[in-house]
Amino acid sequence: MDIDAYTRAHQEDWSELDRLAKRRRLEGNDTDRLIELYQSGASQLSALKSSAGSSAVGERLSLSLSRARLRFTGTGRNLAGQVPTFFAVQLPAALYRVRWLSLVIAAVTVVVAVLFGVWAATNPAVLANFGSPEFRKQFATRDFVDYYSNNAPSSFTGQVWTNNAFIAAQSVAFGVTGIYVPYLLLTNAQNVGMSAGVLAEQGRLEYFFLYIAPHGQLELYSLFVAMAAGLMIFWSWIAPGARTRGQALAEDGRALGSIAIGLVISLLVSGVIEGFVTRQPWPWAIKIGIGTVALAAFLIYQWLVGGRAFRAGQTGDLDEFEAGARQLVSG
Repeated sequence: MDIDAYTRAHQEDWSELDRLAKRRRLEGNDTDRLIELYQSGASQLSALKSSAGSSAVGERLSLSLSRARLRFTGTGRNLAGQVPTFFAVQLPAALYRVRWLSLVIAAVTVVVAVLFGVWAATNPAVLANFGSPEFRKQFATRDFVDYYSNNAPSSFTGQVWTNNAFIAAQSVAFGVTGIYVPYLLLTNAQNVGMSAGVLAEQGRLEYFFLYIAPHGQLELYSLFVAMAAGLMIFWSWIAPGARTRGQALAEDGRALGSIAIGLVISLLVSGVIEGFVTRQPWPWAIKIGIGTVALAAFLIYQWLVGGRAFRAGQTGDLDEFEAGARQLVSG
């Protein structure tokens, strides 16, 4: 192939391709022309490489084709641009969608825990399953309280944070099965009820609420939100509505799966409260008040910020391009 002759024959089209690819805005006819030139240019570049290998002409054409391709597919936003959008719009909108189910799960957990706690406190056979009388006495008088101060604040915070974040992630990820969340809800409520029942047996029930309240408000609600997200993902393919099951699962999985990221932060806050605040010799009103403020901040973010984002049309899902759009649209 005579590269110079081939270049002269197609130079006008290549120049037009490069010019259109550099334009900031294209009209409909220009877009059609750019696609046409891109398709022919790709074939011509292939012919150049097959005949002459690497060449300056081929490199310039390849650059023009790359610019044109970006006009079709767009470019992903950088991380600095995505993070503010995620926390200001996508995450709160996703949290808002699970607000009522989160409260339902919280109510169910409280009812089950109270019933199980009363049953345990009034039934010696149930308490016997927890341990011997000596073991239950030690748990109520020493172990339950010492648990919050046996380890250094930083290591204890890291331990409870990673454990709770892992449980939250499992709730979101395995909620699609429809089995994991009810199982987790039941076992968690039983454990809470049993612990309360043992302390009630020893006449120390007030310590259960005092030591749980500072961190437990935000910690437990975060886990309820995770369970709600998992159940909504499960329900998306049970009752997809006008969408296909695959589409519903993909959309809600992306949108509600992002909740797990947000809960990592809320559970870190509850872990810091549990590791650094609960052990302090401060008045209980101050320690519980800190936990209440943390929960209130989460609720404001979920209900007010999330409500505003949801009413603006956000669902928590990625935008069309970031979600992997396959169809070209104009405009």
